[in-house]
Amino acid sequence: MTTIHLADHIVPVSSEPFADGGVAIEGSKIVGIGTRDTLTVAFPNSETIDHGAAAIAPGFVNVHSHLEITAMRGALDGVEDNFAAWLLKLSAIRTELGEEGVRKGALVGAREGAAAGVTCFGDIGRLGRVGLEALTATGLRGIVFQETEFTPDNRTAKDDFMELAAKFEALKQDETELVRVALSPHSPYTVGSELFELLAQYSILNRIPLSIHAAESADEIELMAKGTGPFSTFYEKFGVEWSSPFSTPIEYLERLGVLATRPLLAHCVRVTDSDIERIEANGASVAHCPKSNAKFGHGAAPLEKFLDAGITVGLGSDSVASNNVCDLIEESRFAALTARNRVDSERFVTAEEVFECATLGGAKALGLDDLIGTLEAGKEADLAVVDLTDDAQGPVTDIYAALVFSSNARDVKQTIVAGKTVYSKGT
Repeated sequence: MTTIHLADHIVPVSSEPFADGGVAIEGSKIVGIGTRDTLTVAFPNSETIDHGAAAIAPGFVNVHSHLEITAMRGALDGVEDNFAAWLLKLSAIRTELGEEGVRKGALVGAREGAAAGVTCFGDIGRLGRVGLEALTATGLRGIVFQETEFTPDNRTAKDDFMELAAKFEALKQDETELVRVALSPHSPYTVGSELFELLAQYSILNRIPLSIHAAESADEIELMAKGTGPFSTFYEKFGVEWSSPFSTPIEYLERLGVLATRPLLAHCVRVTDSDIERIEANGASVAHCPKSNAKFGHGAAPLEKFLDAGITVGLGSDSVASNNVCDLIEESRFAALTARNRVDSERFVTAEEVFECATLGGAKALGLDDLIGTLEAGKEADLAVVDLTDDAQGPVTDIYAALVFSSNARDVKQTIVAGKTVYSKGT
């Protein structure tokens, strides 16, 4: 049975937006896209759903989230000015919640994403199974990155690797058609060099995607470049053996062979022009999380430079403990505004560019662009339907501007993954 979703605006991303059209779906696939008249002739016996004054777009791809921290929303507000203290408090609260508390929060987070038009997550978690269960229960697509524990000491590298590999292999047994499993060495300052090297080899040999927090904060840069600062003090206090590479985090990851895995690098706020060249040359991608970066006061990542260098960029909400909401439309707006407001900005990043980051860019960053990210026949039917009837959105003279600058998650009326509705407003 073919179902045609019609709307006043169709935003394929892979081609120019057009008016009064639709998307035809059979099973989990898109089988046609075009004007209303074209589709009704091509599929005469189809069911038709007319969304009217709305836009149909590819589902949003949230490339960097931490669903298992959802239950901590608001609990860490007030300590963002001390990143090391924030991380320690997060760890303590996670322990207090226990696995069941974390699991309930993750499910809430996945549902929030679905209601915001997010059809695919790149989710990082210490308890990888929790994220996998939440996405599966909600009907969402995603890649769950099993994260390392706090493992900066090379003395335990081999044992740490074996423990993580065992977790990953066990989790991989529960992969589904929609949810896959990958690995996340947390960051250059919480994972030892030997473990990084082992994971890089494991990733390349087994074609396992990696996602890594990198160049996120001033404290991280100080530790990596000078071996000093809050993280260094913490290591000394707990007897951790860790030697500074006296380089940028990106240079360090390249030196260890980690960039050769083409990882998804989260944040990249404090990168040099040389770092950007390294990211591009190695085929790595960036998970841009502008609202979380701003809330911590970490700075604004050079989105304009990433895009102009040809680096694949996806958008991430990060956790709701550091952003408070999962809203990829608002993330797009904030990304454009902060990019334009950087003191070294040489041009305006457009609404179309950031919307592409939220859809096709995210799909590319997760290695899923053969399946999702655009509205094209043959691709998976992952759609977001955004209502455009609010007075604050009209008149719609440029659909990208209307979506990015005048809309938010509350305007999403329907979310479809693999042809199945996972969210419908008011039901």
